[in-house]
Amino acid sequence: MFPACYCYLVGTPELSFVGASPELLVRRDGARAQSVALAGTARRSADPAVDTHLGEALLRSAKDREEQAIVARRIERTLRPVSVWVAAAEEPALVKVHNVQHLATPIRAQLAEPLSALELAELLHPTPAVGGEPWRIAEPLIPALEGLDRGWYAGPVGWTDLSEDGEFCVALRCALLRGNVAHLFAGDGIVRDSVPAEELAETEVKLQALLPLLT
Repeated sequence: MFPACYCYLVGTPELSFVGASPELLVRRDGARAQSVALAGTARRSADPAVDTHLGEALLRSAKDREEQAIVARRIERTLRPVSVWVAAAEEPALVKVHNVQHLATPIRAQLAEPLSALELAELLHPTPAVGGEPWRIAEPLIPALEGLDRGWYAGPVGWTDLSEDGEFCVALRCALLRGNVAHLFAGDGIVRDSVPAEELAETEVKLQALLPLLT
C-alpha cells in the first residue's frame, strides 16, 4: 500500500512497532552517505489536476519552504565536519506517498572519517523535523509541551551489516501494538507561521496511513 515508504516491523514478544515512513535519516555505502531533509506537507487528491495543483502550491509555500530549509541546513551542518564534501539539491522536490506529499531535499556526502551507519544515525538524530531547532533548547521543551512519552516514535529504525553499511529511516506514521490495543503516532513540524487548525488536519491525514488497517 505504501511502496514509496520505508515499511517496518520491529518489537519484542509482548509488543510490535509497525509503520510506513517516507523519511530517510541516513544511508551509508562505504565512504558515501545520503540523507533526505523532509519537511512541509500537503494532502493528495484522486483528481490528477487537483493533486498537481496541491503539489505546486506546496512548492510555492513560504512557510513550508522555511520549515524544509531548517531541516536541510542542520543536516548539512552536521555532516560537514566529518565529510570531504557535502552536496544538497538547490531546490526541494516533491515526494508523493499514498495520502500526502512532502518537500524533500536529497543530501549527499563523501565521508572523511570511517563512521559506521549507526554512528551516522546517532550524529543526525533527531533532525529538526522531529526534534526542533536548536536542539539544545528544544530538547527539554518537547516532553513538557507534548505531555507524552514518545517511546520508539520518531526514532531511527533500520539495519546495518558486517561492513558497517546500512540504512535508517525515521519512525513516523506508526503504531505500537500490544495485545488488542494500538497506539498510533503522527505529528507535524511547527514553525512561526503554522496555523493550529491546519496542523491538526495534517496530522489527521497522516494517521490515515495506519488507522484504516486497524479498524
